Order: sequence, then C-alpha cells, then structure tokens
Amino acid sequence: MRGPGSGYVLFVGLRYSFSRKRNRFASVIALVSMLGMVLGVASLITVLSIMNGFSAELRERILALVPHGYVEPVAGNLNDWETVAEELIASPQVVAAAPYISDQVILAGPYLLRGAVLTGIEPNREAAVSRVGQSMTSGRLDDLATEPFTVVLGATLARTLGVGPGDTVQATLPKLTITPLGTFPRTRRLLVSGLFSVNAQPDSYQAYVSLATAQRLFGLGTGVDGVQVKTTDLMAAPRQLAQLAKTLPPGLQARDWSQTQGSLFQAVRMEKIMVGLLLLSVVAVAAFNIVSTLVMSVAEKRGDIAVLRTMGARSMGIMSIFVAHGLGLAATGITLGALVGITLATHIAAVSAWLERLLGVSLFDPTVYFISELPARLLWQDVAWVVGASLSLSLLATLYPAWRASRIAPAEVLRYE
Repeated sequence: MRGPGSGYVLFVGLRYSFSRKRNRFASVIALVSMLGMVLGVASLITVLSIMNGFSAELRERILALVPHGYVEPVAGNLNDWETVAEELIASPQVVAAAPYISDQVILAGPYLLRGAVLTGIEPNREAAVSRVGQSMTSGRLDDLATEPFTVVLGATLARTLGVGPGDTVQATLPKLTITPLGTFPRTRRLLVSGLFSVNAQPDSYQAYVSLATAQRLFGLGTGVDGVQVKTTDLMAAPRQLAQLAKTLPPGLQARDWSQTQGSLFQAVRMEKIMVGLLLLSVVAVAAFNIVSTLVMSVAEKRGDIAVLRTMGARSMGIMSIFVAHGLGLAATGITLGALVGITLATHIAAVSAWLERLLGVSLFDPTVYFISELPARLLWQDVAWVVGASLSLSLLATLYPAWRASRIAPAEVLRYE
C-alpha cells in the first residue's frame, strides 16, 4: 500500500461517509450535520437571489425617471443650454440631452400639504432621456407643453394630497415676494393634468411642469439648472460622464446617476453583503458540526486506522482518509442545498403565491412595498461563491479531527484488540 496519493484514500474515506454499518448515534449526528449544510446553502442562495431581485427592481424603477447624468454650471444658471445640448449630442457617448429645472416646493391639496420636488422639463426632449412619459397612468406628458401652469404628479403624492386630474394644488416656492404689506412666500395654483407611477419612492415626491412654467415660477428667465444626459450604457455612465467632463467648457461640470442615487444602491449592496455573512454563519455551524461527526468516527474506526497503518499507510494517508470522509458528507449537503436553493430562487414567486393562498393573507401589499410578489434574480457567481465558501469552511472543519486520527499509534490500539 503506497502513500496518500493512492486511490485507497478516496475509496475508504467515501466508504466511511456513506456506510450503513455505523454507530446509530454517529449516523444521526452525521445526518444532522448534512441537513444543516443543506439548509444553510439553500437559504443563502435563495436570499441572495431575492436581494438581487430587489436591487434589480429598484434600479429599474427609480432609474426610469433618473437620467444617466447631468451637465450643469458650477455656479448660477445655464442660459445657452441649446448650444450645450447640441455639443453633448455630438459626443459618441451621448444618445440624447434635455434641459431641466428642479427645486423643492410645498404642494397643498384640499386638506393636506406635502414637500415635493418640482421639475421643469420639455416633454418632447424628456422622452429621450427618461421613461416618465411611458409611466403615465392618467393624462399625457405632452399636455404640459400646451397648457401652462399644469402639473403631473406621482400617483402616491396625488393620493396623499387628495387630488386627481382636473383638481388644483397650491405650490409654495422657495422664493419671496416683497409687497408694501411685507414679505411673503411666492405661491401659485397649478392644475393637475396627469399622474404617473413607477411603483417606487419617486411616486411619493416627484412632480413635473413644463420648462416654460418652471422658468416663470422660479424666476429664471430663459435659464435652466442644467442639461440631462442619456449615455449609450447605463452601467458605464459613471465612466463615460467622467470622460465627458474632461471635454466640457470651463464653468460646467458633469454628474452621473451613481452620484445622485448611488448611496441608495450602495446601501442595498451593503445589506446584501451583511445578510450573506449572517446566513454564512448557518453554513459555518453546519460545517463545524462535521467536527463532532469526525471525532466520533475517529473513535469508532481506531481499529481500522491501526490495521491500515500496519499495512503501510502513512500518517498523511490516514489524515487524507478522514478529510475525504468529512468532505464527502459536506459535499453531499452542499450539492443538495445548492439544488434546493436554485429551485427556490427560480420559483420563489410561485412559492410565495402558494403561501398567500394557503394562509389567506397578502404577504406583500403593493401600496406599502411597491411590489406584489417576491422578485428573484439568480446569479451563478453567487452560487459559485456560496458553494466555494461552504467547501472551504467544511475543509477547515475536517483538518483537526483528521490530524488527530493520523496521530493514533497502531501499537497502542492493537494491544487491546
């Protein structure tokens, strides 16, 4: 019998893992360890897929209204925005450009008032940089250009204010009007001409007026706050806008969506990492349960170890047998857990719908969570990461019991056999 590279190592190790002739208690411990691995791996893959689904939904809905980037003056307003827009569109990285004016206001309905972001746009140009026009649930975005002092509200904001198309809201602007009677905040009544909905947070604070209306409300004359930009690739927009900024005239700067919305997506990414680490602790507990399984197996197989040593097996060969023994159990649990996790991740919507029917409750109220079912997006790199981390933890868990097995002296064992 030769050293640890021989085929007997894997054969004996796997035979120990799946042999039926074992101590009943040791078999139960091994089964519990394997089931713990199945549960941990399946939970980790499923939850990471759900987190990916939420992140994708968030990005899809919020970035439906947010352009890829902005080009704006370092200070003051931009008066020659048409020239800047033409120069930007001439760049191979820019698909479209549209002017905008944006500021915070207070909107008042019949009974309530709420803070909002009022954005002035040119509807025909806006359609090229965002999908707000495609998100209209009532009215048309183009009506803003033909009817002055009209406003399009987010559906949630309109519901909060208690208004709908045809009603009016009073906008209180961050400007002051000086009269002989004193100084008063500037206010203006706006006619609600339409509603939009992207089923995300912007529905609760965003409002749109035409560019001409915004210029009159905020007293900007012919100026704008900047130009919205759509690039050739949303995910490459930070790099493309950074390159574009180097070619801009002095006094202009470029910002991309990751600077305006990046903190939100960074928080989602950090939450995914933290949840992954927490669930990985379940896998770690299951992996280190293998320690107890191997310790009992080493005690049970002392006679076998002594016989193998007398037949010429080296210490490293004995150690490799028990490493293979532990990894055999772990690999079985990891494989089953990965299959369960992948199945759950790809059918989580159907599973949640079945639970809703079974329990007679709505797990996700669309008015609260903006979703009606669990989104999930399975990424194979996540599966590879979970499987790799689980195997690594399992390998670490097998080292000490396997090393102890390799230190057993055959003479002491055979003396009492």
